[in-house]
Amino acid sequence: MPCLCKRMFTFGEGVSGRGITVRFLANENFPAVAVDMLRSAGHDVAWVRTDAPGSTDRQVLARAISEDRVLLTFDKDFGELAFHQGISASSGIILFRIPLTSPTAIASTIVMTISSRTDWNGHYSVVEQTRVRMITLPNDDQQL
Repeated sequence: MPCLCKRMFTFGEGVSGRGITVRFLANENFPAVAVDMLRSAGHDVAWVRTDAPGSTDRQVLARAISEDRVLLTFDKDFGELAFHQGISASSGIILFRIPLTSPTAIASTIVMTISSRTDWNGHYSVVEQTRVRMITLPNDDQQL
């Protein structure tokens, strides 16, 4: 059974990330400038828009798991797939629910948030303007 406890953090409470590598898969809807800024900051980011455009949500989740990458998205459907349809998403999902201002401002917020912690794997995380909510995802051995 998945942990139903929610861990909430405000920005800046995360860990430094030194020595820990988290690999990411940016969904097709993810802004190019954010992908570029994450890569420039040293993050390993694959991008569906350039690698596999037109992939279904299920295909994107399957890729994230097979490559052990945390999915970065603005699409709420991935939570539905993981929690209500039981599709495995054990590598992690980060849903961004932040105001859509300029692409550069969005990218800066994303890079700051991603860089602030290293415990993204195995969680469904919702990033809001002033906090991050995290729920442990069921792994492949758990039933919903």
